[in-house]
Amino acid sequence: MAEVKTVAKEPGPVPSGKKGSFAVDVAKLATGTTLAQAMTVVVAPALSRIYGPEAFGTASVFASIVSIVGVVSCLRYELAIMLPERDEDAAALFAGSILFVLFATALTGLAVLLGRDLIVGLLAAPALAGYLWLLPLVVLASGVLQALTYWNSRTRRFGFLSIGKGLHSAVASGSELGLGAALVADAGGLIVGRLLGAMSAVVLLGRQAWRADREVMRQGLQWRRIRAGLSRYRKFPLFGTWSALLNTVSVQLPTLMLSAFFSPAVVGFYGLGARVLKMPISLVGGAIAQVFFQRASEADHDGRLAVVVEKTFERLLVLAALPFPLLAIISPELFAVVFGERWVEAGVIAQILAPWLFFNFLSSPISTLNSVLELQEIGLFFNIMLLVTRVGSLLVGGYRQNLYLALALFSASGTVLYSWLCYYLLSRSGVRLASFTTAVIAQLGRALAFLLPIIVAKLLLEWPATPLVLSGGLAAGLYYAYAAYRDKAIRALLVQPLNRS
Repeated sequence: MAEVKTVAKEPGPVPSGKKGSFAVDVAKLATGTTLAQAMTVVVAPALSRIYGPEAFGTASVFASIVSIVGVVSCLRYELAIMLPERDEDAAALFAGSILFVLFATALTGLAVLLGRDLIVGLLAAPALAGYLWLLPLVVLASGVLQALTYWNSRTRRFGFLSIGKGLHSAVASGSELGLGAALVADAGGLIVGRLLGAMSAVVLLGRQAWRADREVMRQGLQWRRIRAGLSRYRKFPLFGTWSALLNTVSVQLPTLMLSAFFSPAVVGFYGLGARVLKMPISLVGGAIAQVFFQRASEADHDGRLAVVVEKTFERLLVLAALPFPLLAIISPELFAVVFGERWVEAGVIAQILAPWLFFNFLSSPISTLNSVLELQEIGLFFNIMLLVTRVGSLLVGGYRQNLYLALALFSASGTVLYSWLCYYLLSRSGVRLASFTTAVIAQLGRALAFLLPIIVAKLLLEWPATPLVLSGGLAAGLYYAYAAYRDKAIRALLVQPLNRS
């Protein structure tokens, strides 16, 4: 076992609320996320027929800007909400996070007011000009939602977080459909829909937090306590902010740089392709990350961190080993059947991105170990490397006007770096280093048994798109049935959301 060296810190959190098993808490979150993603899947074919690639492209550029500003709007103090022993100290960090969100919103509004033409010019996105005034509102909603999410995670109100995710998606999807059908189907419908979805989740979670934790929050609203909390966890803004900013910039680079080098339609194809591939990450990975962060914070102080990390990683492998390779095989056919023939190009892009997002799915939940073990400087180093390699990849492809080359280099660099991140974090947690490679190869081998008929049907038998996609769905169903049979925790993750829905 590798020795784990941690920075001394105060005792772990003692969250309020009832304790449940890891799988049950993840399942609570996954319930809302399942419903949210189900709503997204149901409306996506309609949206792809109402809105064209250009509209999706403009909305994707807007969303990229929001992601970059929003991820640092709390200066990463929202992550620290999970760590203090006393709820009053956590409430002070929550209050500090909201103050920084308000400051970020004001700066965003000023930037839009003074630099709108510069922003539009740099991104070569003239259609974006009419929607930039919405940017401060979306930054405000997303930042407050981040802080509320971590407060509700600390208090283990995973059920309310689940409802919030479902409401967010339902309002956003319904608004996008309604605005697109009733008004001109341009990027404005997609942007306003997402804003309304975020606002609805803020109202729900904020109202519940205030009703249940009003007295604790009032005690946290003391400047002395807020200042002490901001000082105690200063590594989060000093390292975590830059790390998160670099990571988000590197993730959003394709959208922004493709906008600069190629047409809005190309950005739209990329946006839809990446969105479909990220569904498994949003569906389960985000729920696992939320619960894992809370469990790992406790396990680090109880000497059980290696066990928690290894078990979580093994189950992430089980969940990821089939869908990403399957999408890499049948994405063009899937996009043609579900979204229409004009979106086949998005399916080709999804094939190229699948290896990167496979390792992104694996590393995303356990990357919260950077906070648990206070390894923010390692996270910063990783994200600097990620940004540098991705800028180089996209510049090479962009200047050569070769979209596939740009995305292939982008995906390859992400695959290498995210696999290294998994390897590093497991070793720092005390997991045996040989476990990483062995576990990945073994689980991919099991998944291959379910994928072989699909490979034969496509390459040798040349099946049409519809039966090929249906066969892929059947293979996925059989694979997860087998996984649930072998592991009761996987069974809880897969079955409990269905029982709750």
